[in-house]
Amino acid sequence: MQQIKNIRWSFLLLMLTLNFGCDQISKKIVRSEISDYEHISIIKDHFTLLKVENTGAFLSLGDQMPYFFRLIVLTGLPLLFLCYGLYYLFVKKNLPVTMQIALCFLIGGGIGNLYDRIMYGSVTDFMHMDFYIFQTGVFNFADISIMIGIGILLIQSFRSKVVKEEATEPEVE
Repeated sequence: MQQIKNIRWSFLLLMLTLNFGCDQISKKIVRSEISDYEHISIIKDHFTLLKVENTGAFLSLGDQMPYFFRLIVLTGLPLLFLCYGLYYLFVKKNLPVTMQIALCFLIGGGIGNLYDRIMYGSVTDFMHMDFYIFQTGVFNFADISIMIGIGILLIQSFRSKVVKEEATEPEVE
């Protein structure tokens, strides 16, 4: 039983480390190789690199708040949520594997952005996509991890809802 617990913990730590590590390595490269607001076209104008230091949250929300409130809302609260998420991930024994993976993506990405905010005072964003009919804000790998985690949770939620509905439907003869 202890061996299974060790394997589970190792898997979770690996997933968290990979999410955090990919994010931080990419940001380190961007910080050293790309100037602020430098625009580099990767796939015509559909996928570009554009280094931006974001002092706010998603899409720079809250970047105009006074420093003290930004500290509480953008550092303190995420720190509490991430600590609770880590506690939940490692203590809750019967979580489905898909939920464990989703939480690793969410927490790993969250830690990546929080680390930036604490160490640099802002989050380094550098990817932008333009699909003509809509375009993204500037984002980073931590944001991608968070979105993947949310996507997995949504799919799992939808699947469990469908399974419950099928289980409760009366059979028609």
